[in-house]
Amino acid sequence: MMQALSAADAGKLAAALCAVELVEDGMRLGLGTGSTAAWMVRCLAHRAKREGMRLTCVPTSTRTGTLARVLGLNVVTLEEAGQLDVTIDGADEFDPQFRLIKGGGGAHLQEKIVAAASDRMVVITDPSKEVAQLGAFPLPVEITPFGQSVTRARIEAVLAGAAVARRDARLRLVDGKPFVTDEGNLTVDLFLDRIDAPEALDTALLAIPGVVETGLFLGICDTVVIGHPDGRAELRRKGAEPETRRMDLSVVASLPAG
Repeated sequence: MMQALSAADAGKLAAALCAVELVEDGMRLGLGTGSTAAWMVRCLAHRAKREGMRLTCVPTSTRTGTLARVLGLNVVTLEEAGQLDVTIDGADEFDPQFRLIKGGGGAHLQEKIVAAASDRMVVITDPSKEVAQLGAFPLPVEITPFGQSVTRARIEAVLAGAAVARRDARLRLVDGKPFVTDEGNLTVDLFLDRIDAPEALDTALLAIPGVVETGLFLGICDTVVIGHPDGRAELRRKGAEPETRRMDLSVVASLPAG
């Protein structure tokens, strides 16, 4: 019996299936983090087992690595894999230039390192993540615990002169306690509403001592796959005409549990 899918999960599955079609035997892959990426890992494991594919996978978070191992994928570190062929990951926002905001799940540092070590970055997402201009989703900034109050003050000083619509910086909390990343750092979420100059803001934030990384992914992504609840997947590549593929969502019944 086919697993009942919500509209949101159906769209995520469509995007994941389409992205996994781009994978070839022998590839070295970066595996993203988040709910859509989890669908991708399940689809990838299913296809790899069915076709006997030899893949080398580098996860972008502890939870993705755990899932991939449980599903039988060959998981190694980035140091062991070296340069990757492609990273497949989700995004919290993307604009017409394929600029992204990522980090809602708190893994954007590892995600950016892995994506930057890849020849290509494929983003799997849904129509709600497409924006004309970045900034509606809070921009995560990872900072070191040491000197955090000074770092946060300098972030606020940068925002005071930045081309943004709102200037609200908040330390991310979970159950009333500071959220800690896999690297032991903290996250400051910037509620900006609109970012008029993402490159300038990224440069200014990264120049602050204590800032480890931002959730702005600029000039890294070259392909976006947008999944729809009816099984359609829009494949958009830089410099190419968009195409639409129809994915078979009934495969969900054969996927390993996530």
